[in-house]
Amino acid sequence: MLEGKAMVEDTDMPVKMQIQAMASASQALDVYDVVEYKSIAAYIKQEFDKRYGGGWQCVVGSNFGCFFTHSKGTFIYFTLETLNFLIFKGAVSS
Repeated sequence: MLEGKAMVEDTDMPVKMQIQAMASASQALDVYDVVEYKSIAAYIKQEFDKRYGGGWQCVVGSNFGCFFTHSKGTFIYFTLETLNFLIFKGAVSS
C-alpha cells in the first residue's frame, strides 16, 4: 500500500473523502500495473460509485489537460507514484 505518499495538488473534497480517494488509488496500483491507466481509472470510479452514488469520473495518467464542471465538494487532483489522479462527480453546466 502506498497510502500517505500522495501529494494533493488541489481539492474541495471533505478530508474523509480525500483519504478514500488516495486509498482507492493505492489499492488500484496494488492490483494493476502502473501503465494500465484505463483499468486504474475504472477501479477508482467503481469504488466511488459504490461508496458515494453514481456519476463519478476518474482520469489517470502522467500528462493530461482537462476542463470540466463538477459538483461542489467532489473534486480532487493528486499525484501518487508517477501518476496524476483527477476524481470528480460531474455537474450540469449553467
